[in-house]
Amino acid sequence: MAKKTPEINSSSTADIAFLLLCYFLMTTTMNQDMGLQRRLPPMPDKNQKVEDQKVNRRNIIIVKINSADRLLAGNEPIHVSQLRDKIKEFLTNPANNPDLPEKSEIDIEGYGPCMVSKGVISLQNDRGTSYQAYIAVQNELVGAINELRDDWSMANYGKKYAQLDEDRQAIARKAVPQNISEAEPKDIAKK
Repeated sequence: MAKKTPEINSSSTADIAFLLLCYFLMTTTMNQDMGLQRRLPPMPDKNQKVEDQKVNRRNIIIVKINSADRLLAGNEPIHVSQLRDKIKEFLTNPANNPDLPEKSEIDIEGYGPCMVSKGVISLQNDRGTSYQAYIAVQNELVGAINELRDDWSMANYGKKYAQLDEDRQAIARKAVPQNISEAEPKDIAKK
């Protein structure tokens, strides 16, 4: 009679593999992609009439990025590191310069009358603009507005914008609005 060779008991192998899979899924961190935090405006009502909104030329600063990643703010070439200060000066118009945006007094609910800039930042870029340059410019534009909101919050509430409660943050957003308009990218290199 031939001797039977003993087999390895493999009934628990599937259980061990499942436990290892669960362990690695729970202990592994997944990379989270970072993106631009932008909230699109709500869709207009279909029955709403479209009105032409004319903006005074002095209230607009055009920021252009060409295919060589060179930056133009207004009519002068600048470096990305100078953009934040340029935008802050444009929006605040501290000396009431007639070439910079005008201010209007609006009544903010929960705060009262406040002088608010009518300034609009128009961002235009070329299709050949690098993603890195585009993001750097976006960061500077939003950073300038965030700094202005911090300054306004410190002057009125004694705290930075991020430390305010939601109601006061809403007031600060109305006092220092983020008016950034992005134009469709143009392909200047082919013209």
